[in-house]
Amino acid sequence: MQPKVDPSNVEEVFAHWLKRFGESVEDGDPAAIAAFIEPDGHWKDILAFTWSYKTFTGRDEIEKALKATLDDVKPRSLRLSTDRAAPRLVRRSARSVIEAYFDFDTEIGAGTGFVRLVYDPASPGNPLAWILLTTLQQIHGFDERIGDQRPSGVDFSHSFASENWLDARIKEQRFDERDPEVLVVGAGQAGLSVAARLKAIGVDALLIERNERVGDNWRQRYHSLTLHNEIWANSLPYLPFPPTWPTFVPKDKLAGWLEFYADVMELNVWTGTELHDATYDERARTWSVAVRRADGSTRELTVPHLVLATGGVSGVPNMPAMKGLEKFRGEIIHSSDFRSGTDYAGRKAIVFGTGNSGHDVAQDLYSNGAESVSIVQRGSTCVVSLVPSGTLVYSLYSEGPSAEDIDLITAAIPYPVLKDTYQWLTKRTRVLDQELLDKLAAVGFETDYGEDNTGFHMKYLRTGGGYYINVGCSDLIADRKINLVQARDIATFDETGLVLADDQRIDADLAVMATGYRNLQEGVRGLLGDEIADRVGPIWGFDEDYTMRNMWKRTAQPGLWFMGGALMDCRLHSRFLALQIKAELEGIMPSRLPFDAAP
Repeated sequence: MQPKVDPSNVEEVFAHWLKRFGESVEDGDPAAIAAFIEPDGHWKDILAFTWSYKTFTGRDEIEKALKATLDDVKPRSLRLSTDRAAPRLVRRSARSVIEAYFDFDTEIGAGTGFVRLVYDPASPGNPLAWILLTTLQQIHGFDERIGDQRPSGVDFSHSFASENWLDARIKEQRFDERDPEVLVVGAGQAGLSVAARLKAIGVDALLIERNERVGDNWRQRYHSLTLHNEIWANSLPYLPFPPTWPTFVPKDKLAGWLEFYADVMELNVWTGTELHDATYDERARTWSVAVRRADGSTRELTVPHLVLATGGVSGVPNMPAMKGLEKFRGEIIHSSDFRSGTDYAGRKAIVFGTGNSGHDVAQDLYSNGAESVSIVQRGSTCVVSLVPSGTLVYSLYSEGPSAEDIDLITAAIPYPVLKDTYQWLTKRTRVLDQELLDKLAAVGFETDYGEDNTGFHMKYLRTGGGYYINVGCSDLIADRKINLVQARDIATFDETGLVLADDQRIDADLAVMATGYRNLQEGVRGLLGDEIADRVGPIWGFDEDYTMRNMWKRTAQPGLWFMGGALMDCRLHSRFLALQIKAELEGIMPSRLPFDAAP
């Protein structure tokens, strides 16, 4: 029998669903719970039930997962989230759905869920969930020190003859009489995000940054760089960018913000400091770490947890072998070392690679007066316009709800739905960008749309490269202002440049290798050795659960974690990484996870 529900009242429809779903959850019947989800629906869990990132598809799989977890998790008290966006009716993938958030409690913490209910106004009383997300948001007894839980500061009001706030901060940052619980290597957006989350739940963390200043990882990049996604998709935990900022943030503005963020969030950062050596003690379950300070001194630390926040898709620069390159008398640099085209005004340059960096470097050189610029295409490239095509993938963030609310929507999307969505978006961008793509084809530039027509952002998730968001360089190539060369047409380098297979020459004073990076696993190899690098395996790209391999979650190496990704990735996943570390420090996280493969 259908309950009486006003089909025009979205909040009422969701409230009825949540009440009945919550009762089934507390009854603990896996089959009854799974019946609230479409037969081919999806449940994604982040930590709340599985202590990992897991997706279950279809009622049978969902029911089995619930049987394995319900007794330990004891989910209860499902209720409407009052501090998130209200339930709303939207269109997603040609379906009318109600999107809504709910909170719940478990045996060890508090969680937030997100659901997409398939909406039928003719039958509003019994909607089914198409997509369900459950996430752990906090651990009981270790609430974030924010809002009503923030420090009072009263102690410093009475400290006339003792330490004031600044004295305490300086002492805290020095670590003279203690070692941190967590050492975070890298103080870019990834390291700062997880450090802020750790501090908020009472974990003592130290960040080390090899550069002289926080933000130098952006500040020292090429002169013209700006973010290629819009500001409303970007921010760090607890502190959004000012509303006066431009839509596309320049790299120096972001660099300054990172430095400011480290200061106002009271994060403990040692700049000019590098990880020199690290070994793991299996019995003590701690790392013995040596860090080299800016003054040349070495500090020995013993820490339970080591977080490498040195990048996600970028690691050791890839410098490919090229015939005759050793003969070339000009300057050879990787794009990561390129700063500004003003340094090469009046000179001849060749840029290898047609991803974002290759295009941006070539445009920078051309715009700053290089005598000639050639760009070498080594493989087909997915090209989209910055606006509108490049921003479509982030369009959810402009719909009104907070970035944190939209983060949960993006986290909820299972791979099959993501793939379908990206294929639809790619069809649309091909139409929007057809004129540009035709102009590129006319000069021999080879484009693609990803291996399964899923476009540029899926390329980012799978490999971290192979695409370009056009901010002008495609037009320069199409207008033949930047010369295009196909790598297959190159015979060799010689002393003064390239010799092509047809004996034509391209002279150069500079060769820029915008040839990407080796997998971050190779960075681990250099820092921690072959044994640990091989144990961990590749980093980034989809794993068997279609989440990023070895990123934001427990790895095969105890006490070793990886934090990386774009600003929105860092904002979302830093919470979950911090919670896992806190759970391990408190002995809460199980040594073997529910869905680990048998040893």
